[in-house]
Amino acid sequence: MAKKNRDKSSAATGENPRRPCPCGSGKRYKACHGAGDDVIVTRPFEGLAAEPDLVAMREFLPSAVAPLPLRETGERAVRLATVLPGASAALVRPNGEILLGMQVQTRSGDLSADLTKALRWAEAAEPGSALPVVGPGVGEGEVVRLQDLLVADAELDLELHQDFAWWLPADGEEPGAEIAATIERANSVIMPTEALGGEGVRAAYWVDTGTKAHVRWVRPEAEDALMPALARLQAAGELDLGEGSRYAGAFRAHGLLVPVWDVDREMHAKEWAAPAVAFAKRLSQALASTDELTPAERSARDALAGKQITLR
Repeated sequence: MAKKNRDKSSAATGENPRRPCPCGSGKRYKACHGAGDDVIVTRPFEGLAAEPDLVAMREFLPSAVAPLPLRETGERAVRLATVLPGASAALVRPNGEILLGMQVQTRSGDLSADLTKALRWAEAAEPGSALPVVGPGVGEGEVVRLQDLLVADAELDLELHQDFAWWLPADGEEPGAEIAATIERANSVIMPTEALGGEGVRAAYWVDTGTKAHVRWVRPEAEDALMPALARLQAAGELDLGEGSRYAGAFRAHGLLVPVWDVDREMHAKEWAAPAVAFAKRLSQALASTDELTPAERSARDALAGKQITLR
């Protein structure tokens, strides 16, 4: 990645060493992550419209890819992927296309910076190369984050897959026995997943775990704004997604809250699209309310705070 491109990106975002570090430490960027300290960034994708999509790809989407909406494109096409063979951080296709893995063993506490380091490596790597992990010596120099490179208001154009056949280059060549076995093993543990669409619905996914079906919805709001809104709906008896659903709780992922509903496994994923749209409207109204919480709503908020679930 050319330095002049980094400078342009920095200028476009107001990047400077005096700005607060995104890790929330209260220190200046230059004195914290800008100095290479291994500090945990609790909300690594903050400020990007694609934040909920990135969190979903990192945490629970099994097989998905999306073009990376870079401000300045290079000679090689770049796509994000949920997971790559061997959980690699990056690989370069024989045709030069770059794939960056989201579900990897990370080196630092800043997932955003690790992704740009993998991108730096891939831009200079030979076609057919793979980067197992972002480790020492990868992407050294000035710390650059996704926020410095992406179109801030661009969402990801996610393409969900029901298997990992896309791991193979699209050249019609038959895979070797080892590669075929790797894909077969990956396919055997994949959980069927479908996106729920519609007005006001984004980053909401129906997932079949094999014994239960869930709707997992990555919310972009700050938790201190989302929880009172959910409490209002709970107190009004409007927190479910309709008949055949039950609010199960929520889990935190990279600074965002992900509400989860148990849903009737016998119903098709598409049957939850309309209930999700209706819920989005109710939640939008609850988020817009400026009234103090009633005693019933405060009680509901306290109860919801205890309904934290673990993603499995």
